[in-house]
Amino acid sequence: MTPHNEANIGDIAKTVLMAGDPLRVKYIAENFLTDYKLVNTVRGMYCYTGTYNGKKISVMAHGMGMPSMGIYAYELFHIYNVDTIIRMGSCGAITDDLNLNDLILIEKTYTESNYAYSFGNEECHIAYPSEEVNNTIETTASEKNIKYVKGTTLCTDCFDWYVPDKFAQIKRAPKDLELIASEMEAFALFYIAKRENKKAACLLTVVDIPKDEKGVSAEEREKSLNNMIILALESALKI
Repeated sequence: MTPHNEANIGDIAKTVLMAGDPLRVKYIAENFLTDYKLVNTVRGMYCYTGTYNGKKISVMAHGMGMPSMGIYAYELFHIYNVDTIIRMGSCGAITDDLNLNDLILIEKTYTESNYAYSFGNEECHIAYPSEEVNNTIETTASEKNIKYVKGTTLCTDCFDWYVPDKFAQIKRAPKDLELIASEMEAFALFYIAKRENKKAACLLTVVDIPKDEKGVSAEEREKSLNNMIILALESALKI
């Protein structure tokens, strides 16, 4: 056990799907897994382990922001012997080419944060997912006829809709990155995975776009992201 996780070694599968919202994790367990068991409730960060089409899989919440993501990813990789984490998140579109509910597979993420400097004394601001896991997700998406966009995201320390000038950080970013969306956790996940010599990937569903101030409701975020969930689960079967 850790200060953040009461599960015993062996309670958590080698492949873990993660989402920020504990209720989304609960929804996935109840609707997609069989013989699932709740193995962590500390701080409300639910973790369920069950079976999906014959494979043992865990789904766990990670909260919001890089510090929270980093804690849970580190503990899963370093202490619970997890090999692969696939994050299923939400994001805000940066480009007008995206629409609500579009699915994104991150190919790299950029941050202004000093997360890498704080954790590993490194000046690192770009992090990459596992090429192997990304390739598996792309193959699975093709087989299941699930459409997605692959691109580079901005990983922020602040929820961009609350920032007075939410486009300022985008303007400061290197132009050659061609950022398509913003979120708050992928950099920490990819960075920790690399340091631990483990694998990670991140799928995102667009829930906010510049041309629509309304966006997607909290209830819709929790329950209507099934394409992303199915793609992550089906990909996990091949990992």
